Amino acid sequence: MSQFRPDPAFEAGSVAAAEWPLCHVRLQDDARFPWLILIPRVEGAVELADLSAEQRAALMEETVRAGDLVRRLGPVEKLNVGAIGNVTSQLHVHVVGRRRDDGLWPDPVWGRGPAVPYDPAERARLLEKIAGG
Repeated sequence: MSQFRPDPAFEAGSVAAAEWPLCHVRLQDDARFPWLILIPRVEGAVELADLSAEQRAALMEETVRAGDLVRRLGPVEKLNVGAIGNVTSQLHVHVVGRRRDDGLWPDPVWGRGPAVPYDPAERARLLEKIAGG
């Protein structure tokens, strides 16, 4: 796992937030939704099948952990979890907090409208919360 690097495409819309046992964790820079991205540090992983059984179990636990954290980042009624990978094939899991009044409800968030970047102070506050959680 020492050769791991997140796909450079992640740099455009998210910021590094934490390192968990399996995953590199990023905050999606979109103030419309509390949103984390988990990227397993497994070189060449594209699909869940590219992970060992132990890594898949760890990813599930870290996804639940991310969901708990997303609920603490902002008001959330429902968690959306997805590993789509059509734009960036490197295996990653989105954990997105949704609300009935979030403007896109009930539609999916992917590819819908321009992101609204966090102001620097709010981004710093969230990154601190993520690092502690």
